[in-house]
Amino acid sequence: MIRACLTALALILPPAVQAQDASALLGPAESRGTGDLGVVIERASGSVLVVDQSERAALCRVEGLGDLSHASLTFSPDERFAYVFGRDGGLSKVDILACRLENRVIQAGNAIGGAISDDGRLVAVSNYEPGGVKVFDADTLAQVADVPMGSKTVGLADAPGSRFVVATWDSGEVWVLDHSADPAKPLVTRIKGIGANPYDALMTADGRTYIVGLFGEKGLTTLDLWQDPPQPRRILPDYGRDQPDLPVYKMPHLQGWTLAGASYALPAVGLHQVLWADAATGAETARTEVAGQPVFVTARPDGRELWVNFATPDNGTVQVIDALTRQVKRTLHPGAGILHMEFTPRGHEVWLSARDDDRVVIHDARTYEKLGEIEARAPSGIFFTARAHRTGL
Repeated sequence: MIRACLTALALILPPAVQAQDASALLGPAESRGTGDLGVVIERASGSVLVVDQSERAALCRVEGLGDLSHASLTFSPDERFAYVFGRDGGLSKVDILACRLENRVIQAGNAIGGAISDDGRLVAVSNYEPGGVKVFDADTLAQVADVPMGSKTVGLADAPGSRFVVATWDSGEVWVLDHSADPAKPLVTRIKGIGANPYDALMTADGRTYIVGLFGEKGLTTLDLWQDPPQPRRILPDYGRDQPDLPVYKMPHLQGWTLAGASYALPAVGLHQVLWADAATGAETARTEVAGQPVFVTARPDGRELWVNFATPDNGTVQVIDALTRQVKRTLHPGAGILHMEFTPRGHEVWLSARDDDRVVIHDARTYEKLGEIEARAPSGIFFTARAHRTGL
């Protein structure tokens, strides 16, 4: 219908006014592309900020999203909708083109993140209270499935084939939920023997390997989802064994893992180190001493450099590690309370949330020069819409 109207306009309007009037007909929600947009969590005010990467500017603020103190989000395949997972159990659907809250449900008492299925039809939420995973229709947010697990759940990720994978804190298991045959009654595969108190997990970009971080013991566990059934494999079982643990001020995020060449780089729990492991064997290959307890180890998209932020009291510092030498090559102080870092899709810029300065700071990813900043209310997570096309995000 819109195309027909525009064709009619082209026949009757003077050429000089065709473009302007057609754009007005479409309206702001229809005339802007989504590939250059992003969303910033404003943790203290229950709001999100929609931003434009090229303009390095905020476009609008959407409020009324509840407790966002440990919030994350994922995008619909068309990049128009952001699904925001609040700590209060809220699941919010935000239209980032129209800049409005499309829908919101309170699905649990305490939630810890979520994921969207590879076909974009289902949104799953990982819960602390009452535990387990709930699954919703991505269009309506109507509940599709409730999978009790008798445990807090962490590290929820999507996997190919309309599947979700999640770890259980209390029982040390991984559950694979296959919704391909019947979304309301997923086929469940339980893998035991993962380890004590999984605290986070991630899915590799190819959707094959699920990596689980353990808080209750040293080391990590990987699962090869091509296996049927997947078998747990322990990696880095000895890291930190001969060193006293420091107080853990903030748990590192495994979403900050990086594949740099043929090696993984990951934050060490309770140590001032970044660990390196062979991607094929899981064997430790090196350690990099850093300024504090790392939270995120984030690679530039080409993998050449890694940016690291830290827990308090070092959360005003960011360090850059050379992936070849595995040495710190630059130490930056971009702001107070750096909680998150996000590279633009091709890696020319890095955006950093400076919570205590109420701003997002933008740096050139190669010269490290500051390029700009955006005012924001206690910003935390930064998410660009390119994530819509990446498994595990």
